[in-house]
Amino acid sequence: MTIELNHTIVPVSNREQAADFLTQLLSLTPGTPNGRFIGVRINDHLTLDFDDRRNAAAPGHYAFLVDDATFDHVLESAARLEADYGSGPAAGWDREINHLNNGRGVYVRDPDGHSYEFFTTVPE
Repeated sequence: MTIELNHTIVPVSNREQAADFLTQLLSLTPGTPNGRFIGVRINDHLTLDFDDRRNAAAPGHYAFLVDDATFDHVLESAARLEADYGSGPAAGWDREINHLNNGRGVYVRDPDGHSYEFFTTVPE
């Protein structure tokens, strides 16, 4: 049996704002509201469903393996959006990238404090 993650719920303070941030960061097409969620399709197999029903967002961490062109785009988008980003938890939002496992990695913080991690090689 193959197991793959299909969707996950991301608690946010404003589902439209959160979905808009991620779609701008990754140049994705925004989803339309579906009941209490706004989904953002990441790829053919994964959707992040933004939910603002609880009025409190507990910051989460979401990590993505990306190619070099997507990584470069994320850095450009983070700067354009004036988002906090950095090389890792120990360094904070230092506006740098890391070079772990002979690749590149960066963490980007959204307005609710969620940490989106992007890396070009699989972490060991």
